[in-house]
Amino acid sequence: MTHESTILRPAVAPRAAPAGGQEAATRKRALDGLPETERPAAATTDDARTLSVALFRRLGELTEGTAEYAYVRNTLIELNLSLVKFAARRFRGRPEPAEDIAQVGTIGLIKAIDRFDPERGVEFSGFALPTIVGEMKRFFRDTGWAVRVPRRLQELRIDLTKASDAMEQRDGRRPGRAELAEHLHLTEEGVAEGQLAANGYTAHSLDAAIGGDDDDERALRGTTGSHTAVEEPAYELIDDLRSLRPLLERLSERARKILCLRFGEELTQAEIGRRLGLSQMHVSRLLTHIFTTLRDGLLDDPALEDASAGFEQ
Repeated sequence: MTHESTILRPAVAPRAAPAGGQEAATRKRALDGLPETERPAAATTDDARTLSVALFRRLGELTEGTAEYAYVRNTLIELNLSLVKFAARRFRGRPEPAEDIAQVGTIGLIKAIDRFDPERGVEFSGFALPTIVGEMKRFFRDTGWAVRVPRRLQELRIDLTKASDAMEQRDGRRPGRAELAEHLHLTEEGVAEGQLAANGYTAHSLDAAIGGDDDDERALRGTTGSHTAVEEPAYELIDDLRSLRPLLERLSERARKILCLRFGEELTQAEIGRRLGLSQMHVSRLLTHIFTTLRDGLLDDPALEDASAGFEQ
């Protein structure tokens, strides 16, 4: 457990079992005829999506700060915790505890709920995921440094790295300090400060040899080595495909055949129907069922169950 985890606890108020008529009356007023879900976090993806639409409309009708508003808001949080689990999957290889990542992601979920406007016609999951992932990345940026440096210098390090990579790809050589300063509209002293601060991101051993490797030497001097790599979206696709493989193996032979025809041969639903002797409407229903099964399987990640347990009680 990192020391930061002791301060990342404000996510969801626990939903204790109601006791007494007053709580029941509050729930009734809050829902105003909407169905009550005893365990929102255990709802299926489709049920969570449908109920969330209705609850967001209801939330807009309530006054912030009232017990009814708090009940509907907490229900929305629990209904959509699966989005936090889904977002956390891509960061499973990081050294930070899964519990900390889930807590930070839940904070992002709460921010997304407070900012969401259902009148814009955007699906909540598409709106919330960038906020959740952004909160997680901000957490890694703030806690991943071996030595704590001011936020300004952390952001300057990122700007310097991006600018250096772009200029190296454009010019075929690594830019100098003066060129970086001109490109970023900074002074050379400001660039030097950012390069020096970069030393705080990774701790090097005092026993590390200097002189045998130019990249190590540059790192220890506070300058960046030559690297032109960029973020590769295909890596995330590979991770998704690996996660899908066992789920695909559990599908029926006909379901796998339909997926092969749809995405392998890129046939339309009508063409698939003619190939298999089914109606286009039947193929559409089968595809919807298959997609729901695969989506629920991806969201059901046992590695994150314990990390989210504190939010589902």
